[in-house]
Amino acid sequence: MKIKKGEEVTLKIETLAFEGKAIARMEGLVVFVNDAVPGDTVRAAITKVKSQYLEARNLELLEPSGLRVEPRCRYVGSCGGCKMQHIDYTAQLSFKHRHVIDSFERIGKIKDVDIPLPVGADDIFFYRNKMEFSFSDQRWLTTAEIESGQEYDKSFALGLHVPGRYDKVIDIGECWLQSGESNRILDSIRRSAKELDIKPYTTHSHDGFLRFLVIRQSRAAGEIMVNIVTSDNRPDIMQPIIKRLHNDVPEVTTIINNVNRRKAQVAVGDEEIVFYGEGYITEGIGRFTFRISAISFFQTNTGQAEKLYSIAKEFGDLSDDDIVLDLYSGTGTITIYLSDSAKLVYGVESVEDAVKDAKENARLNGVDNVRFVQGDVLEKLNKRDAWLEHDPTVLYLDPPRSGIHPKAIREIINLRVPKIVYVSCNPATQARDIAALTEHGYRIDRMQPVDMFPHTYHIENVARLTLRDASARSAG
Repeated sequence: MKIKKGEEVTLKIETLAFEGKAIARMEGLVVFVNDAVPGDTVRAAITKVKSQYLEARNLELLEPSGLRVEPRCRYVGSCGGCKMQHIDYTAQLSFKHRHVIDSFERIGKIKDVDIPLPVGADDIFFYRNKMEFSFSDQRWLTTAEIESGQEYDKSFALGLHVPGRYDKVIDIGECWLQSGESNRILDSIRRSAKELDIKPYTTHSHDGFLRFLVIRQSRAAGEIMVNIVTSDNRPDIMQPIIKRLHNDVPEVTTIINNVNRRKAQVAVGDEEIVFYGEGYITEGIGRFTFRISAISFFQTNTGQAEKLYSIAKEFGDLSDDDIVLDLYSGTGTITIYLSDSAKLVYGVESVEDAVKDAKENARLNGVDNVRFVQGDVLEKLNKRDAWLEHDPTVLYLDPPRSGIHPKAIREIINLRVPKIVYVSCNPATQARDIAALTEHGYRIDRMQPVDMFPHTYHIENVARLTLRDASARSAG
């Protein structure tokens, strides 16, 4: 039987693939189905036919899965932020657990490691300390909005992008991942822009003023930062927006205007103007305090970050004699968090501004046993004799989603550090990197996934590796 594009079929959903895609099977082929849950029976239309797989669009839910729950958010299915909010949270953790296992078995070819269930979040809503919203002159209407029969102004939107559409934005009334104060800020800025007729920036003609709204909130201190990213420095336009924001949300502690005159759609400016407050907020993890600027990287789920760092510290089993090397150290959060359990901690980071933040965070916390080194990880490992004064006894890795460059992996192997703790936001690349390490004398002896982002497909994983012959430090 030849399957054709556009054909309507009945499918029983079996499981979830990474990125939240539901999987069914038909004629011996895997079928990827949008907006479905394992256990569902759906009527779907085939949208893509390939030799190895099919893709289908869910047209109708015929029999719902027992794993389905009613999502809180009215934008689920349109917004790409919470692809799993309609799935029971315990089931979400189970699917994420399966993803970690599959990554290590299929990519890393590692099958003999015990991988516990992920550490779940205490708060599965209102957990994000940072949200980034886009302004657009091309509003995307949801199915519910279209079916309502109401007239909408499609020339303005402040919200989140439709998945796969960088030119279309859903006008978000409220987001369940951020606080009530953040939703009030979103509403205040939207009303100011529309009533004052301030135009969104458009990538087509590069006209307009408003580009992004970034809201950051400290759980520990209760401070709130509002960063409005614009295409030009225009205090005359900003002042009335700020005045209304003060009246609507007096809890805001600092207001910043980042000016991005470039065509690239990024929420980082070439120029920063602080209109109100200190220009930063402070957050706490454990006993440490961290200063967060408008462009600082900081884990967006503070509560889960504390659990993640606590597990990473436990895996290191540090002592007062340990020399720790923390690669991809960012703004120094892990480096500083480990400092009270080790003799000396080195942090290596390529981004200059992040290193400046890290040094300032160390100063704020009175930590004097950390050394931050700015530069590319591979380059710094190649020339480690110039800055690494002691042989590290424990190595921490927390790379970007792409993982570790193969040449950097070789340099890490040559270090022959007795113990490695690898923190990853992408189990697939982590499994690939760890497979290379296990081929050169390391074994995995502990692993623990941590769910940092409920209702999304993302999962963090912490792994500890030990050198089989720790005495062979000079081997290469």
